[in-house]
Amino acid sequence: MKKIFLALLALVPLSMQAQNPAPANPQSKPIALTGATIHVGNGQVIENGIIVFDKGVITAVGGSATTFDRNATEVVNVAGKHIFPGLIAMGTTVGLQEVASVRATLDYQEVGDINPHVRALIAYNTDSEIIPTIRNTGVLMAQAVPQGGMVSGSSSVFNTDGWNWEDAVLRKDDGIWVNWPAFLARSFSQEDFSITIKRNEKRQEIINELRRHLVEAKAYAEEKAPSPMNLRLAAMKGLFDGSTNLYVRAGYAKDIVESIRFAQDLGVKKVVIVGGDEAYKVATYLKDNNVPVVLDPIHRLPTRADDDVYLPYEQPGRLHKAGVKVALSYNDEWWRTRNLAFLAGTAAGFGEINKEEALQLITLIPAQIMGVDKQVGSLEKGKLATLVVAKGDILDMRTNVVELAYIKGAQINLDDKHKRLYQKYKDKYGQDDLGK
Repeated sequence: MKKIFLALLALVPLSMQAQNPAPANPQSKPIALTGATIHVGNGQVIENGIIVFDKGVITAVGGSATTFDRNATEVVNVAGKHIFPGLIAMGTTVGLQEVASVRATLDYQEVGDINPHVRALIAYNTDSEIIPTIRNTGVLMAQAVPQGGMVSGSSSVFNTDGWNWEDAVLRKDDGIWVNWPAFLARSFSQEDFSITIKRNEKRQEIINELRRHLVEAKAYAEEKAPSPMNLRLAAMKGLFDGSTNLYVRAGYAKDIVESIRFAQDLGVKKVVIVGGDEAYKVATYLKDNNVPVVLDPIHRLPTRADDDVYLPYEQPGRLHKAGVKVALSYNDEWWRTRNLAFLAGTAAGFGEINKEEALQLITLIPAQIMGVDKQVGSLEKGKLATLVVAKGDILDMRTNVVELAYIKGAQINLDDKHKRLYQKYKDKYGQDDLGK
């Protein structure tokens, strides 16, 4: 029995190491980061800057002449480093999806086609091992989004640190997600791996069904005290008073234009296009109608075989220059979200935008789209102290080395599964084989 007890005791440290680090304690005293290059997030860059924050809120940002009470403040010298706003991943299933082959870890899709009342909010898993890995490349906020069906449900915005979803949430129920039926349908053959494209015969039927539900939702929203309460219709009420977005997944130019007109005709105040493969073709229309676009991953080949091979890389810059608010995302590729910064780096390298403009595609613009720009998205006085300190350019995979991260002023433990596995096998193959 004693031997068994000692064996179990010996395993305790290993099991503890396999867990995510505990969430950070709230900020206890003022902190000043000095000497770094501060990338504010609105295009401004401050050399040899100082940023001061207290109780989770930024109290001062400026050059080396910025004054603060040094006696009451913890001063951290980060000379030679770069400070950036926390990056924001839109349209993700981070926190909703863990291991693709293990059904019990998947909580991103509900049964049925019309599910506006389904909330990603209460499904968000703060114990996900993926969350610490995305923090290590600067992603400090993520929009958790349900998938599937005609109306997928409601998304929410989370900080990537917290004991539970109540601790982590930054904004609840920021919008309803709709899958717009594509004009062209694709089918894949398992026999010869060919792709067939043909007109979607069921498209109008789906649109008519969607219209019926939105008409009912609008009528329901106009009732001051509806009884009995209808959860599906109540969930869409914010679409008609402008308090929430309607996120429409659409790729073809025809689908983008038709979905926007459809929503506007029904009285929806704020529409956001997600995917947007051909958004560049209707950039003027998007700008004139003040419709933002959240692009699917740009690290890919073009959708059409005859498109310019660099088109996905160039599209963010084209839209940005056309005056369209554009954000970058990895969509439901939750395991790749850690590479979000490099999408912006690619956009800066191939597009007509500089690095500071590209940074806004994953910081300030996503914050504006989701209605949290008064809290995050840029490093300005009065906003939350959610930021990262990196060795160099956060958009460059060679220098994206995050050394410090703060969420609402609390310093985050940057340990994660990737680092532990790296150290484990580094130790294994770095030592002499004593068994020879």
